[in-house]
Amino acid sequence: MMELLQRGYVTSVAATAGCTTEIVANDKWGIDVQFVRPPLSAAQSESMLFAQLKSTTQITPDPKKDFFSYQFTKRQYFDHMVKLRSYPKAVLIVMTVPQKQLEWTEVSHDGLLTKRACYWVHLEGQTAGSNVSRPTVRIPTKNVFDAFALTDILDKVDRGDSLHD
Repeated sequence: MMELLQRGYVTSVAATAGCTTEIVANDKWGIDVQFVRPPLSAAQSESMLFAQLKSTTQITPDPKKDFFSYQFTKRQYFDHMVKLRSYPKAVLIVMTVPQKQLEWTEVSHDGLLTKRACYWVHLEGQTAGSNVSRPTVRIPTKNVFDAFALTDILDKVDRGDSLHD
């Protein structure tokens, strides 16, 4: 169920940013979703970004701190995120949710509120010891995944800028 909630979240963010999402049905390369932004003119090409989606009930990020730690459940998920990619680039998107499923969302006449948020990080080039089976990474709390962040990431990819902070 957390996967469905996160797919809804990232799809909503993408729509707000003017992008589409393509869910990758068979996760063989550590990619769960592909974001596609249409070209701004006929002379340009579309922008793309891969993402691996992870959800957890074990973390409540503190926005007063610079980061929170996320531990992969399998080494292969980490390995897919750290490999060098020319294009498209890939980010890890971690969603934190309350432990009780009925607390994940709140509905009012003003709209649907998803409790907690998704955070993103670009892990390309990072390393972990060969004997580490469940690597831990730091996710910056400033990297809330929203439409502004997705647009900024795609702009950086288009310019060839680094996604590392």
